[in-house]
Amino acid sequence: MKAIVTIGTTILVSCSLALTSSGVLAQDEIHIDGSTTVGPIIDAFVGAFEKSPQFNVKFSVKKTGSGDGAAALIDGRCHIAAMSRFMKKDEYNKAVAAGKMPVPFTICMDGVCLIVHPTNPVRNLTKAQVKAIYTGQVTNWKEVGGADMPIVAISRDTSSGTYEVFQQLVVEPEKLGTKVEYANANPQIFTRVSTTPGAIGYVGLGFVKTGVKAVSYENVMPTKQTISRGTYKISRPLYLFTDGYPELGSTLMQFCNFFFTEEGQDIIEAKGFIPLTSY
Repeated sequence: MKAIVTIGTTILVSCSLALTSSGVLAQDEIHIDGSTTVGPIIDAFVGAFEKSPQFNVKFSVKKTGSGDGAAALIDGRCHIAAMSRFMKKDEYNKAVAAGKMPVPFTICMDGVCLIVHPTNPVRNLTKAQVKAIYTGQVTNWKEVGGADMPIVAISRDTSSGTYEVFQQLVVEPEKLGTKVEYANANPQIFTRVSTTPGAIGYVGLGFVKTGVKAVSYENVMPTKQTISRGTYKISRPLYLFTDGYPELGSTLMQFCNFFFTEEGQDIIEAKGFIPLTSY
């Protein structure tokens, strides 16, 4: 059987793949580690592959943060590092020193969205205001046009790619204030903000849903249109990294390129992210 994989406008036809007596591919194992933001996409991609009669593949998925995913790829503990930021120079250097060559697959676009409790009347925040909130210079919502209520600032943990993007695009060269709370995943930030009237957090676009309210940043709301056009300024691509380019026709290669397919694009849209292609 030949596997045909579409990459952009180029079609690659792989070598023949061995079939079992039942007519499916021999079992593969794919271990994935990394970003909680990319996690919903990974889970849905895994579900699609597990349901397909073409594949007999065993997956294991860990969602512990982009930094952990990079470390796992460097250490040889995973086949795919899911990351909500690009790999850092020092991570690349460690990978090369370990005999690895990280290869990125950009699978979609995402925005880092500022969320507050639905009862919070604040609708827009400037970069200076967000920076002041997260560095501890502004501690009450009345200072940014809101009610007289203490601000509870929630951040992702420092191993998170979303944290790295927020730090780079909003906070630097300052550091987060000492009273900022940290959460290890987008769902935890969502829960904390949805149950805390004075809270503010930041999550991927796919986690903006009923129970929280997104606020505009520099007078631009985070939407699929503003993120894809680049007018929403806290935006970033999401990635899968592998050690070297996967073998042509392999299950690993087809998984990493699944975002090019109509089904993959539908999944990305259903999870609230922005596909790179359109049909």
